[in-house]
This record gives sequence, structure tokens and C-alpha cells, in this order.
Amino acid sequence: MEEFKKQGLGVGAIMYDSQEILADFSARKKITFPMLSDPGSNVIKAFGVLNTFVPAGDMQYGIPFPGTFIVDHNGVVISKYFESQYQDRYSAPTILAREFGSPAGTRETSVKTAHLEMKSYVTRDVVRPNLRFTVVANIELKPKMHVYAPGVADFIPIEFQIDPSSNFKTKPVIFPKPEKKYLAPIKQTVQVYEGKFQVTQDINMAANDVLQPILSGSKELKITGRLRYQACDDSICYLPQNVPLEWIVKVDPLDRDRVPEPIQHKAAAAK
Repeated sequence: MEEFKKQGLGVGAIMYDSQEILADFSARKKITFPMLSDPGSNVIKAFGVLNTFVPAGDMQYGIPFPGTFIVDHNGVVISKYFESQYQDRYSAPTILAREFGSPAGTRETSVKTAHLEMKSYVTRDVVRPNLRFTVVANIELKPKMHVYAPGVADFIPIEFQIDPSSNFKTKPVIFPKPEKKYLAPIKQTVQVYEGKFQVTQDINMAANDVLQPILSGSKELKITGRLRYQACDDSICYLPQNVPLEWIVKVDPLDRDRVPEPIQHKAAAAK
């Protein structure tokens, strides 16, 4: 919340549930931001996110496709975060990192080699089924060092890899725009990175049933990967390096508790 406030933003949630349902859920989960009831789904329809797969007359008619909008003071949508599967949700720290480069305040791992220093972290220390979060790697090369950008031919480009797992799916790695550098010893201009740059990769957690062995056991998930690169200075290209990486996150279950029966949707529909 404080990070959103630093950017001049407030936070609110809008859904079709009654005030009674939202008040019960908000109190149970200790939610501190406004949860606004839109029982006729008028705001949901105005933003064009009404779930059209739910037929009129169904108890769940009026629910939105879940996602996040960033809206300015005039109600103009600046950006939006939605997934193709309704179960998948962007985490707030990932949105902050994407929009403003805000650090997540989670545990940071530092790795040093002869050519660079890398500090990496995940934007959430605690994750849940279907949550989308981000691995962030801040890399600083030593003076006069460079590494080759992805896609460069005839050289070994930098690679950021996360090992595959049935517990999550990875999204494409995002590298910054490289620089063009003329290398006098080989008389070629190539795309490289120098100095400081950031690499990110989003991770989508699997569904609740896939994660059950973790949820019923240690509740911890180890994510592993590696950074592969070949560093060069003005005269020497050093041996390629494979730097192992590891992050550990806690996995919490989804909240499956129901609100009291008298205020559930079926009770409201029966009145």
C-alpha cells in the first residue's frame, strides 16, 4: 500500500458482491483498502469486463473478468493487467515493478563473479495458486566489461534461465534494449550490455490441485535456474560462465471459507 501511495495512487476493489459479503470477507482477511459493492455491475460493465460466459439468471451473473486497471484522476485507463485464464492473477508487486520499477522489499540474493555482480529477488515471498509474480535480476558489470545480447550471432549471448517445473509456468525473459559497440580487435559492431541493467521473468503458479503436495507438506517451493554469459573487455573474451541461481517462496492455499449462509448470494437471490 505504501508503495502505491508513493506513486500517488490509491487502491480499491470493485465487485458484484453485496456490502454484507464484502464486509465479512474484508474483516476476516484484515483488508485495509476500500472494497466497493457494484451489485448491478454497472461499473463492471462500464469498464467492459463483465464475464459474458455467465448467462443472465445464473447466481454468478454480474461477475467481472478479474484484473487490475490503473486509472488517472479523469477516469482514463493508463494501463491494465489481465490474464487469458480467469484463475490467473497479477500480484501487486509485479505491477509496481512493471510500472514504476519499485523494489518489492523481499529477500535479495547477491552473486559475485570475476566479471559482474548480480542481485536478484522474487516480487513475492509468499505466493498462492494461479498467482503471477516476477523474478528480478539487477546486474552490474565491472568497468570495461561487456556481455553479448540475446540473438547475437557468432558469440555466446547472455541467457537467464529458470528450470522447468510442474508447479509453475514461466513467461518469456525480458531483457533491456542493448547498445551497439564497435569491437576493434575483430572489426565488428555487435549488440552488448555494459554497466548496469535489469532482467525480469514472470512466473505463473499452477492451480490449487497441482500444488496440493506442497500445500499439505513443507509449503515451500524452491525455484532454480542459472545465468549464462561470456564476458569480454577491450582485448580479452573470458571463459563462458554458468552461475546457479535459487529462490525459495512460501506457498499458501487459497481462501475457501464461505461467508455466513444468510448473506450468501443464493440467500439474497431467494429474497
